[in-house]
Amino acid sequence: MSIWTRIADALSALAKGEGLSSVFDRLKTPPERSVGFTIAVIALGAKMAKADGQVTRDEVTAFREVFAIAPEEEGNAARIFNLARQDVAGFDLYARKIAAMLGPGDPVLVDLMEGLFHIAMADGDFHPHEDTFLREVARIFGVDDRCFRSLLIRFVPDAPRDPYEVLRVPHDAPIADVRTAWRQAVRDSHPDRMRARGLPEEALKLAEQRLIDVNRAWEEIQAKEAA
Repeated sequence: MSIWTRIADALSALAKGEGLSSVFDRLKTPPERSVGFTIAVIALGAKMAKADGQVTRDEVTAFREVFAIAPEEEGNAARIFNLARQDVAGFDLYARKIAAMLGPGDPVLVDLMEGLFHIAMADGDFHPHEDTFLREVARIFGVDDRCFRSLLIRFVPDAPRDPYEVLRVPHDAPIADVRTAWRQAVRDSHPDRMRARGLPEEALKLAEQRLIDVNRAWEEIQAKEAA
């Protein structure tokens, strides 16, 4: 059974008049985490698109880059997007329900933030409303400032480049500690680790750019230490 079939089943279980946010109350067991992750990225992405006042073709393309959506499954993806856009509930309710679904400190919450940053930057512009949106979602998710700055640096071209922030280590950290942080980031980005966290196969490509970014940061810090 494909993830999109499972998503369709989850949506069909919504009672008449229930908003899409109610689906997160029912997706709390480990086998359903990949369904919850997919719905969460698309739903919050839709809310974020509404925050900056328009949905661009680039943003729609970004969803395709996060999820490999087969032509026959486009209807299910579009239904999630439209349900979220039309729901009168605010994005903060969605974020709280997603945080409750996953639990405090779950690394998938950072994976979700990564997907949202990818979508936000799809049109090449980081809108102030998107910044406000993402900071509030991060606060609700319990994502700390250092993690948020790391995502900002990685995704927003205008953000000051800082390899230490990418690896989430202090500037005065011993090189051994930096190496440890780099190795942990590489391990956390391994497809097997991401599958174990409950990410669907369609979303594993998120780790590809993350690996490029953390490896580049480590190389920059090594070069600085050698200078």
